Parts: sequence; C-alpha cells; structure tokens
Amino acid sequence: MLFSAKGGDAVERTILHCDLNNFFASVELLDHPELRGQPVAVCGDPASRHGIILAKNELAKAKKVQTAETIWQAQRKCPGLVLLPSHHSKYRLYSQRINAIYQRYTDLVEPFSIDESWLDVTGSLHLFGKDGKGLADELRAVVRSELGLTISVGVSFNKVFAKLGSDYKKPDATTVITRENFTDLLWPLLVSDMIFVGHAAQKVLNQYGIKTIGDLAKADREALVTLMGKQGGQLSDYARGLDSSRVVPASEQPPPKSVGNGLTFRRNLVGLEEVRTGLELLSDSVATRLRRKELKCTSVQVTIRDPNFKTITRQMGLSAPTYLAREITDAALTLVQRNWDLRSPIRMLTVTGQNLISEWEAAEQMDLFAPSAAPKREKLERLEKAMDAIRTQYGKDAITLGSLQNTPLKGEGKPE
Repeated sequence: MLFSAKGGDAVERTILHCDLNNFFASVELLDHPELRGQPVAVCGDPASRHGIILAKNELAKAKKVQTAETIWQAQRKCPGLVLLPSHHSKYRLYSQRINAIYQRYTDLVEPFSIDESWLDVTGSLHLFGKDGKGLADELRAVVRSELGLTISVGVSFNKVFAKLGSDYKKPDATTVITRENFTDLLWPLLVSDMIFVGHAAQKVLNQYGIKTIGDLAKADREALVTLMGKQGGQLSDYARGLDSSRVVPASEQPPPKSVGNGLTFRRNLVGLEEVRTGLELLSDSVATRLRRKELKCTSVQVTIRDPNFKTITRQMGLSAPTYLAREITDAALTLVQRNWDLRSPIRMLTVTGQNLISEWEAAEQMDLFAPSAAPKREKLERLEKAMDAIRTQYGKDAITLGSLQNTPLKGEGKPE
C-alpha cells in the first residue's frame, strides 16, 4: 500500500513485526541464568505429570518438546527437561517494557499478543538514517542489551507479510519481505503458516488442493469467496500481497463492550440437562474469547428464543469478575431457571459477558471477604488457560468440557 507523504510523493509503507523468542521461557531464564545450557520448559503445574507445557526454550524445542503437550510426554522426549512454574504478571511487565522500547521509534505500535507487535515506521525512518532492515537490526540489539531478551523481526510493505517475515527465521533474526522476493520466500510455505488461517480454514483449503500460500494466491478469488465467504477473499488478497490494513495503536482501539455467542439449535432444548449443556457450550466459547482478550466480565446476559420466536433477555451481576466458563455457565443457568419454564422448548440461546474490565483491574478487585477462594480460582484459571493452549496448538475440538463430549447439541452459531 502507498500513502501520500507531505511532499505529495507516493511512499511505500515500511512495517515491522516484532516477535519475542520463546517469551515465557526466556523471561524465566533471566532469573535462572544457571539453566541457560539446559532444556527448559514453563508449565502450569510442575508437580503434576499431567500438567501442560506452556512454553519451552530452543534446547527443549530441539528435543521436539511441544507447547500444550503433557509434562510426562515432554519428559519422555527429553529426560533432562527442567520445569519452571509460570508467572504471568512478570510476562505482562516485560511486554509493557518491550512495547515502550518500540514506541521510541514510532507512535504507531499495535500489540498483537503479549509477545508480538506491529510497528509502522514509514514516517520515522528518516529520523534514524536507516532503512527497514537497519532499524530492525537496531531494535534487536537494543532489546537484547536492555532486557536480555531476543526478538525476530519481519520487515515488509504490509502487516501480513511482516508477520510471515518474523516467523521465517528464528531466533534473533531479521527477514525482509519485498515485492520482488515474496513469491520466492513465502509462496512455498504451508497455507497454515499464514496469519488467520486456523485449523478449520486449513482443512477446507486442503480439501480443495490448496496446500501452500502460493496455491492460495493462484486460486480463483471468486471461488474462494463462494467457498469461504468474505474470509476467502481476504485470504486470497493476503497471499497476493494486497493487505492494506493499517497499524492501529492500542490507544485507538476501543475495548469491546461485551463478548457473546449464540446458537440456534438443530432441535429444541427441553429440560434442565439439555439447557445446561447448551449453556455450557456457549459459555465455554465466551470464556475462551474473554481470556484471549485478557478481559473479565462483571455481569452475564442470556437471551432465550422459543420455536415461535418469542424472545426474552435477562442479565445479572456477578460477585466477582470472571473469565471462567463454569462461572459464566452458573450465572446463565440461574437466569434461565429464574425466568423460563424449563418444560417449554428453547430454540435459540445466547450467552454474553458484559461490563468488561481488564484482567489486571480484576486482580485488584478480588473479593477481600473471601480470601480462601483465591487459590481455587487461580487453579481453575490455570486449568482453562491450559485448555486454550491445547486448542491453539491442535484445534478448537482437541479438548472440551467432559459434559460436552458427544453432545448432539450442535448448531449454526452466530456471534452476538
């Protein structure tokens, strides 16, 4: 994408994507320098062989240790694996420090996750007398010197290719993706390597012979739209280098006011158990999205519709902010029981988490009158975050709540 500079000339954007290498493990090793020559993994519960691997260093990665596998699986691959507990408050602190460094180079910094950010340096490159690669190399050196961490940086003319560049070579590397080389560098990569191609999209594309990013770029765009809707057209544009999205600073991104999910079920729900299962299915989705956004809800809303399209909506406040599926389910079920005759059929349900606050604000608002509940809540949060990690690695259907196993209550969902 080109934009008009002050002088009126068209200037191609220079976008960086910075990705901290092995972030959780690298931060933990700052406090354990004696372990740098050993394979190390960060996990939710080092005392449990059934705990989940959350992150690993390069030495553990070389032994094929994978995120989201169980500790006993990782130790079987790597008998000398050193296990360290996770400290999420520490990771958030370092994430803030790293983004503060980025902001010395541009005010256009868009955090993508706790360890990844885009930087649009088009307007500030001249201040440093460098091209994109030179600035990326300087950033890597500054981060290494000041924080003891390493980053990989992709440099390109759009956000999608910059992200692919940071993934292309790790750790501690700069990769430049240009209009002249992107077909050689990126088109041979698996289509799943591209941002926004999740497990479900990959499966659909693979079924139609689209295995690589090049295959995606060469596929008929209209056919992809027919196959996948708007997403198909976007993916086609991304593969061909036509991403025009801008880098949006966090300060310009309005926080979501609510997170919800609705389902119109293939058959009516009748009775407590069926309704509970439907609410669990929806609440699990809502809770997962809240955790991904590092938000908690302070109230829950339920919308109920019967086969004749009679619809009611009810909400209630929570005793404590949450992003736990079971707590959202409990609140939703309470609302249904108070406001609906469970003998009457339900065709559609929507569960929405409302009045959202950040995870950090929620930590400050913990119920001082029930301190004994804090350890249990933290344990449940670690458990559900471990489920998130497994789904990220292996797909959303890789693990689910026990009560949802083999449920017939599957329908077409629509986000609220």
